[in-house]
Amino acid sequence: MADISDGEIPGTSYQADDEMVDSPAELSDVEPEQSEAAGLMNGNGHIRRRPPSNSQHSSIGSSNDTPVTARESLRERIIHKAHDVQHKVEEAAHNVEEAVEDVANKIYVAGWRLVSHTNLPEWMKDNEFIHFGYRPELRSFVECFKSVFRIHTETGNIWSHLLGMMAFLGITGYFLSRPSEEVQWEEKAVFSAFFFGAIICLGFSWIFHTVCCHSSPVGKFFNKLDYCGISVLTVGSFVPWLYYCFYCRLVPKVCYLALIFTLGACCTVFSLMDKFQTPKYRPVRAGMFIALGLSGVIPALHFVITDGFYEAVHNASLGWLCLMAFCYIFGAVIYAVRIPERIWPGKFDIWFHSHQIFHIFVIAGAMVHYHGITQIANYRLTEGDCLDVVPVM
Repeated sequence: MADISDGEIPGTSYQADDEMVDSPAELSDVEPEQSEAAGLMNGNGHIRRRPPSNSQHSSIGSSNDTPVTARESLRERIIHKAHDVQHKVEEAAHNVEEAVEDVANKIYVAGWRLVSHTNLPEWMKDNEFIHFGYRPELRSFVECFKSVFRIHTETGNIWSHLLGMMAFLGITGYFLSRPSEEVQWEEKAVFSAFFFGAIICLGFSWIFHTVCCHSSPVGKFFNKLDYCGISVLTVGSFVPWLYYCFYCRLVPKVCYLALIFTLGACCTVFSLMDKFQTPKYRPVRAGMFIALGLSGVIPALHFVITDGFYEAVHNASLGWLCLMAFCYIFGAVIYAVRIPERIWPGKFDIWFHSHQIFHIFVIAGAMVHYHGITQIANYRLTEGDCLDVVPVM
């Protein structure tokens, strides 16, 4: 017989694992779905609740993942859009900055004033003994050429060689326009070498002094052309003199022409080196061109030895040649030592400083040489053709 304690009747109540259930009869009234959802009855009559299935976990996880993925996508789009906006803002700011700078440069250039040596950019500083009167860095070819008609440190340099170039253009046009009965084509070709050298030298010079304040690359480029022009003038000056001095002697004429062309080419190559443009090499530049000019001493001595001093002076224009050499060399020395501004700093800022004096002597030397080769050409042409027996040397 079953043991009854505390008034409990068997079969009237059951203890489940987790909770009490009224009776088996009441359990029959539970719907199957609710029974499955609540748990399973074990062999002892107790009901054990079923743990949630994997499908329930997965459905819960997927419902949570969808908002997270959407939030990440939205965040990426916002960041990408922000980067685009930032890039556009930076680009617009850069364009505005360039426009403002361009307008400021135009306003500055249109109303530029002369500056002192200490206020110049480093690449424009060349002569510390000239204190004031410099043009600023203009960065405009129009403004550079407009400055030709203003007073500054380069005014004398510009106009001295500009007027000299115009003079030689006129002389060249007159000489080459002479009829062949008056001037043969051979003489026109020989004189053209000198005319070409003079026009190139003076032309490169005044253009360089006009645009030297444009910018550093432009100034360096035209400075090289300026020095090349000096070499071209020196070589061109020797061509007619050697041609007429050794008119009937082919071997020395060809040898000396080859020598002067070789030396001129070396000077031209050296002039194109960037290192050559610095103020440190000012004496070297002057010395190199002086040496090029003094190379004419060799053919001059040759002629004096073979034909005599009297013949050289009266019929070979040796006196005019020496005067030309003096003009070139003296002007180059003045340029190298920077007199008179070295003695009186700040007193020759605008007029009569060393570079302007050098320009004057270059023009004087070219004019003297033109007169000399004209004299020797007239003498040779009046003598007629070479004799049958001609000394080789």
